Amino acid sequence: MNQRKSSYILTITCPDTVGIVAEVASFLRDQAYFIEESSHFGDRGTGQFFMRTRFTYPDGIFSAGTFENGFAPIAEQFSMQWNVHDSEHLPKVVIMVSKIDHCLNDLLYRYRTGSLRIDIAAVVSNHTDLKSLVEWHNLPFVHIPVTAENKAEAEATLLQLIEETNTELVVLARYMQVLSDNLCSAMPGKIINIHHSFLPGFKGARPYHQAHERGVKLIGATAHYVTADLDEGPIIEQVVERVSHTQSAEDLTAAGSDAEAITLARAVKYHIEHRVFLDGNRTVVFQQ
Repeated sequence: MNQRKSSYILTITCPDTVGIVAEVASFLRDQAYFIEESSHFGDRGTGQFFMRTRFTYPDGIFSAGTFENGFAPIAEQFSMQWNVHDSEHLPKVVIMVSKIDHCLNDLLYRYRTGSLRIDIAAVVSNHTDLKSLVEWHNLPFVHIPVTAENKAEAEATLLQLIEETNTELVVLARYMQVLSDNLCSAMPGKIINIHHSFLPGFKGARPYHQAHERGVKLIGATAHYVTADLDEGPIIEQVVERVSHTQSAEDLTAAGSDAEAITLARAVKYHIEHRVFLDGNRTVVFQQ
């Protein structure tokens, strides 16, 4: 049985009813666990309850088996889907990118400084433009070219890499290829994408230039889970920036790049800290 000194995160999803918080808190108290942070939400629309609690044990020793045996009756009583996560665990992550580097640069900086606590298994790209940047960070760079003819083969290579590295999360850091339905279905709730979001929504090339031509007053970015419905997955985080007529298309592009980078980084951080719960097509996000 594995025992480590750490803090732990209990995540719970179950049908909403009276007494859940009291039962969980009482169990942690009776076992002498110290609650450092706790959030919960009952969705009246779906009837679902969500809870995230971070706790420690006074002497620093935690037994997963002991916890599971003790908590099992409560979980059964409330029909819970639950997990306990070691906060020291660094999740394996594959980052995917094409040629645009601002989101990748931001993620690599946060990774290098330790503010984003992940273990990058590889950076995958359908181009080689960013190979030197990735290798400068002493990370594996994997080039998987994608064409209309080899798309299925390319995705099979990607899935093999994901399996071999035990990857837990895929981050699309401006990866300019549409993933197939099969790939999306293989990793539900484990692929995060970033894209610009405007009103109106500008599609195709040079979206910030299109926004400039239409005189938009707000630009922003949306990070969401990837599903088979293109850009329709559950939203994790959004950022909006106000702009004006005095700014050029290049100014909007720079502001939009900043918004995209910070939005994606926040979404990844929320995910790896187990702050995101799926609630149908929506998410419940317990922010710090």
